[in-house]
Amino acid sequence: MICMVVDDSRVVRKVAKRIVQDTGFECVEAENGKEAYELCSQNMPDAILLDWNMPVMSGIEFLEKLRQIEGVKQPKVIFCTTENDVEHIQRAINAGADEYIMKPFDGDIIASKFQQVGLLQAQDKA
Repeated sequence: MICMVVDDSRVVRKVAKRIVQDTGFECVEAENGKEAYELCSQNMPDAILLDWNMPVMSGIEFLEKLRQIEGVKQPKVIFCTTENDVEHIQRAINAGADEYIMKPFDGDIIASKFQQVGLLQAQDKA
């Protein structure tokens, strides 16, 4: 299973990559929504951890574009962001996000969300 980490912060990508690899996923990284979209068009991941605020193409713009792709198995998308108001959360869910995590996050939070969206079984957690 492949998880894409999309965040403009190299540090956040590094931390998230370690966490998703600890849960048994391969990890690919993108630093903005445009790069993520291009990677998805080549090889659709099983899961995406997605930041909201990024240059070039924001997370929400990427998600709206991603969900318009037809004829492919859509990945589970989990927003990981500092945007915690109801409007942002509602917009993300309406755009097709499967879950929403507040930064900062840790391995237990990621594993829990992966379980909630069906990517992990309870016993799979490393």
